[in-house]
Amino acid sequence: QVQLVESGGGLVQAGGSLRLSCAASGRAFSSYAMGWFRQAPGEEREFVAAISRSDGSTYYADSVKGRFTITRDNAKNTVYLQMNSLKPEDTAVYYCVGERGGAVSRRANSWDYWGQGTQVTVSS
Repeated sequence: QVQLVESGGGLVQAGGSLRLSCAASGRAFSSYAMGWFRQAPGEEREFVAAISRSDGSTYYADSVKGRFTITRDNAKNTVYLQMNSLKPEDTAVYYCVGERGGAVSRRANSWDYWGQGTQVTVSS
C-alpha cells in the first residue's frame, strides 16, 4: 500500500506563491504517474496537474497553465506543485494522487492512491 503525504499548504495573498510537496512511501514511486487534484467547498474534485512516470511529460488544467508547475524527484520519492500568481479561485484542498500503472488521466476515479489533502487559501 502506498501512502502519500502532502505538505506546504497555507494562507497566501493573491499574487503570491506556494510550493506543495507530496512524499510517497514504497519503492515503486518511479513507476507511478503522479498528479494533483483540488476541491473547493461545494465543488467536485478537479484535475490540476499530472506528470508521467517515464519521460516527465506534464499536463495541466487550463485554469492553472502558465502559473503552476509540477515536477518530481524520483530519488526522493517526492512530487511538487509550484504555484505562482495565485488567485482567490485557487482556494481549495489540494490532493496528491498516484497511479500505479503509470497512466495519466484527468478523471479522479482513474487514480489509485490519494493523500489526505492540504488546504490552500488565497486571500484577495
